[in-house]
Amino acid sequence: MADVADGTPLWRNGRADDAPRPALPGNITTDVAIVGAGFTGLWTAYYLLQADPSLKVVVLEREYAGFGASGRNGGWASSIFPVSLARVEQLYSHRAALDLQAAMNDTVAEIGKVVADENIDCDYARDGFVSLARNQAQLTRAHATVDGAERFGVHGQWQFLDAEEARTKVNADGVCGAIFTEHCALLQPDKLVAGLAQWVEAHGGVIYENTAVDEIGTGTVRTAHGTVTASVVVRATEAFTPEFAAYRRNVAPLYSLVVATAPLPEDLRSSLHLDGRTAFNDMRHLRIYAHPTADGRLVFGGRGAPYHFRSKVDPSFDVDPKIHDKIIATMHEFFPALRDVAITHRWGGPLGVPRDWFPSVGFNSNQKLAWAGPYVGDGVATSNLAGRILRNLILDTPDELNALPVVNHLSPKWEVEPLRWFGVNAGLRAAATADLEERLTGRPSKVSALLEKLTGAH
Repeated sequence: MADVADGTPLWRNGRADDAPRPALPGNITTDVAIVGAGFTGLWTAYYLLQADPSLKVVVLEREYAGFGASGRNGGWASSIFPVSLARVEQLYSHRAALDLQAAMNDTVAEIGKVVADENIDCDYARDGFVSLARNQAQLTRAHATVDGAERFGVHGQWQFLDAEEARTKVNADGVCGAIFTEHCALLQPDKLVAGLAQWVEAHGGVIYENTAVDEIGTGTVRTAHGTVTASVVVRATEAFTPEFAAYRRNVAPLYSLVVATAPLPEDLRSSLHLDGRTAFNDMRHLRIYAHPTADGRLVFGGRGAPYHFRSKVDPSFDVDPKIHDKIIATMHEFFPALRDVAITHRWGGPLGVPRDWFPSVGFNSNQKLAWAGPYVGDGVATSNLAGRILRNLILDTPDELNALPVVNHLSPKWEVEPLRWFGVNAGLRAAATADLEERLTGRPSKVSALLEKLTGAH
């Protein structure tokens, strides 16, 4: 099968030619106007309409529902939060960090409950996540991760696996151990987008596609097609947030790129232990992510694509032959037996990164503005949590989720250019350098330790 290099995600197979929804027909008034029909916008609409079916909810989307990261991600719904629990504790409290991790764990199950209750067929499978240790430095970090989690108080969050146990999960080359958590599910993201969008429309919500938003004001959303006046506006724009002048330095868009293989022969899947639905990566610093799909393919993605000057986002960045080839080479390092298997899809897309890597969810009633994100690449699950929190804040509903440290967290702004360009790309190079350092020395990287101290990311 030919290598599809036009940037179309695997997940869009069979749906790329779907008829678009109509654009905004003119000036309208509504209770809640949501800008962005990705996971954040759709989960927010879902929970609002579930709580109050009388609400008038309108979702505005520049392209089509799921065009952004929600339809381009690697298919993990995990309990990973991009900032370490130690950093959360430093900024808030130990209790807040524990509550946040518990909420993230619960979110994985919540998504499974919703797709079951609403009969959304999105290939949801909760078989957990294994992070492989494939050199001595990674093995040291694996032990430290498990020990650190236990000392912190998130007992049982991670389980250490020796080499033999790890290979029963994923039989990759060079495995010398791993850590495993049950708090991760796999899903087909575009099917989840479609299912949520259909539910929202069936319950009175309206989704307008091909409707670019020019300006978000106090209770207003202005477009070339007309103005939406609302009691509450929800900004759910993730990596596209910097395209609004008022938020130009709030978010840095980083590209994550992905490939998919042709369906693997059953005997090959079995020998590599890719015949289950376990998410996996290894413990390198420049993140990768992979999983076997429901139809027997291997999806394999990673970071490393450069940040583009002035936070530029463009469809031409969705395919980067150099970075995609590096991702394929990494996949072949994991599984040399896949060298002769066809790559059928190459795609990518931007994810949003705040200056402190800390996602936030908030509501300013005076400005009639709510928001959620960005999620630093961990948004498939976190957007569901955000949707429930936004429901609570908008409807003024008491809930323990409202006390989580993400609520009304304010991240500092990114530096002005060209400092932002130098800083973000230097961070990407530092992560790659840290991985090289560990392969050469066999010891945890000093570069990575400094990077984590600066960002709080892990």
